[in-house]
Amino acid sequence: MELNIIIDYLIISIMASLAINSVLRNFAKEKKLLVDIPDRSRKFHKRATPLTGGIGILLAVIISTEIYLDMNNLKGYMPEFSQKLYVASIPLLLLFLVDDFKTLRPFYRLMIQVVLSLYVIFSTDVYLYTLGNLFGFGEIQLGILSIPLTIFCVVGIMNAFNMIDGINGLCAGSAMAALLFIGFYSGLMYDSVLIILIGSMLGFLIFNLRFFGKKRGVFLGDSGSNLIGFWVAWSAIYASQNMLYQVEPITMLWFVSIPLLDCIGLIFSRVIKGIGIASPGRDHIHHKLMLRYSPEGTLGIILFISLLAGIFGIFLDNNYAPWVSTYVFILFSAIYYLYAYAYKNDQSRTVNS
Repeated sequence: MELNIIIDYLIISIMASLAINSVLRNFAKEKKLLVDIPDRSRKFHKRATPLTGGIGILLAVIISTEIYLDMNNLKGYMPEFSQKLYVASIPLLLLFLVDDFKTLRPFYRLMIQVVLSLYVIFSTDVYLYTLGNLFGFGEIQLGILSIPLTIFCVVGIMNAFNMIDGINGLCAGSAMAALLFIGFYSGLMYDSVLIILIGSMLGFLIFNLRFFGKKRGVFLGDSGSNLIGFWVAWSAIYASQNMLYQVEPITMLWFVSIPLLDCIGLIFSRVIKGIGIASPGRDHIHHKLMLRYSPEGTLGIILFISLLAGIFGIFLDNNYAPWVSTYVFILFSAIYYLYAYAYKNDQSRTVNS
């Protein structure tokens, strides 16, 4: 697929997403369905906002893909991996819509993520079979650990993007950045429908960031954030394990570094404090940055750091052995955690004084 064609389908998917999100938003407001009511403990919005972003994105993806196939006479020739990913996305969205209506227990959420990951694995034969020369002692072939580790990674990335969905634009913006890095750097962008996923999320972001006014906002909901995380995880796995694309698995961690590190840091912090991992709280990186910056400033800082991390990951992939990138990523993770938690403690001391 040439660059001008990619741009064409980007525009088509953006327009489809804008139209669908507008209709769904108005319907939810009128019928008072899937509307998020603000509170003063965890939610920063000031007015009831529809949670229809995930539905809008998925419908835009499906419709835009149909247009793409029809315009290129490719009816019946959709790549198997993309097709199965779409099929899995529908029950994923519907089941997590239940979570938006009535909060599901963590166990049920986990089972949904695991079962749908297994469906993709066994229907496409796509999974992690190698981690590359991760530590400098030779290539790590996963063998019997391939499927369990693949599920662990997919579930982890899904929850990372779900957890970071705390301010407007952060989850979808982080996912778009990751997909752009994955798509263009690996080459997956040129022979897949990945651009349609990005365009559909961009259309949602226009509403989510309230470009049409504060009264026309739309949220992802758990259904949307899990859907986006699902797509990012499988795009990264597919690109890093397919011989057509020469990109190391460790480089994918740089592309999703901020949501991933925020999720891991939060889990360890809560375990140490004896707090439930799935409990609501204000201990995410965006909460800490918002002690000093506005929501818009916080969004800009996190996305800028994500951009730098992705570029740096590409630099390491092009110039050094994979194991160098691994150890640098470990160092980056340590710096991130030291800053994040030292920042919080420093802010606490400032407030108390």
